Amino acid sequence: MVATRDRIRFLLNDETVKVADVRPDETLLDFLRLRRSLKGTKEGCAEGDCGACTVLVGRLAGDELRYEGVNACIRFVGSLDGCHVVTVEHLRGTGGGLHPVQQAMVDFHGSQCGFCTPGFVMSLYALWMRSPRPGEAAIEKALQGNLCRCTGYDAIVKAAKAISSYGDAAADPLAVERAATTERLTAWRDGARVEVGQGSQRFILPAHVDDLAAVLEAEPDATIVAGATDVGLWVTKFMRDIAPVVFVGHLEELRGVWIENGTLSIGAGVSYTEAFEALNDRIPALGRLIDRIGGDQVRNMGTIGGNIANGSPIGDMPPALIALGASLHLRKGAARRSIPLEDFFLDYGRQDRRPGEFVERIEVPLPAGDAHFAAHKVTKRRDEDITATLGAFHLRLDGAGRVASIRIAYGGMAGVPKRAKAVEAALTGQEWTRATVEAAMERYGEDFTPLSDMRASADYRMTASRNLLLRFFLETSGMAGPVTVGRERAA
Repeated sequence: MVATRDRIRFLLNDETVKVADVRPDETLLDFLRLRRSLKGTKEGCAEGDCGACTVLVGRLAGDELRYEGVNACIRFVGSLDGCHVVTVEHLRGTGGGLHPVQQAMVDFHGSQCGFCTPGFVMSLYALWMRSPRPGEAAIEKALQGNLCRCTGYDAIVKAAKAISSYGDAAADPLAVERAATTERLTAWRDGARVEVGQGSQRFILPAHVDDLAAVLEAEPDATIVAGATDVGLWVTKFMRDIAPVVFVGHLEELRGVWIENGTLSIGAGVSYTEAFEALNDRIPALGRLIDRIGGDQVRNMGTIGGNIANGSPIGDMPPALIALGASLHLRKGAARRSIPLEDFFLDYGRQDRRPGEFVERIEVPLPAGDAHFAAHKVTKRRDEDITATLGAFHLRLDGAGRVASIRIAYGGMAGVPKRAKAVEAALTGQEWTRATVEAAMERYGEDFTPLSDMRASADYRMTASRNLLLRFFLETSGMAGPVTVGRERAA
């Protein structure tokens, strides 16, 4: 029998919070503003886009306490058991003055209307704690998830560069108190299952993965929530009833990344941030793709497994992983099975996941040394935008320059992430030339019938998708000059 507990407990700034009266869909933003009157955390978009609600959440990863910026508007309170939540009200400088991040923002005029400022402060705080003297590229990446309509960002970037001239990150209270905070959170690790609420209006945090399997067998219709970057919007935008909820983001067994026999295994609960280093080192194109997914807050919360399991036709990871030949490992109770990732997506809104079954891990074969791989995402704006179309390409040539094998997969072109099998067939065995590629581009109509929506028209999607194949050819054929023009070069 697994021991159970009927309340969650976490640290909020320097206060211990123990609550049993939490709804499954109660957001951290509402808890802070309505229950604790901590109104420095703002509601802007209520969908994880604008960053005005950014707070830090510290959680134990093994024995290490890690702080990450998250969007409080789509983070559910129930997922915070055993964590340390830090809001802008907790920041303080020496002698009761402003914190170094705040003082830099004041001195460099990084705030105008001020509504978004607390979110910027918290994102810069997270960056400063992990990188006290960041370069401009790191600053811009850290601020991808924070939107400001007033400043033009230049003053904020200047403030970010200057923070360490106002204080020492090693002397910050979060750093000084880290050992004591780690000890407090470690003492709470009781190995219990948490069950809060009654009837259907309840949520569960399983004690471990075996317990998760048992819970889902008993509750096959429960909503599984990992990072909530998608489910959060079901609540804030669509007012959906998601109860009962099973939170899985705390399960360390689902957060592993390892390599064995040329295959990269990724636990379903691994966040984009956690996966980035391993993917960027071994498959750099995936690192560049992750940098285009949301902002830091979304990448800290969102998981690779969740992006797959929700079955969205515009999810960013599935096309790239399908092109690489990834497989999906699922579990129900003690039974496990493995399927090619592409076979998981049956139709729009329908996946091959049985009642009570959950995604346990993803296995990705590492590309051979002579392989070419790329993933290109088309959006209206470069950063923190949802895909209009995304093409992924995995190519191997033989010694004569002919296509030995090619896998092409797209998101945003059908009701599911889908391979371009007619295009693949037109290329396989042919010389890798522009004429071959342009002839194959005419076969896209056999594979896809895209829709028009607010992100792109059907004609635009088809044209862009064809051109992504041409772009991939140019990139793999010694084209002189950059295919992607960066902001600095464009300026």
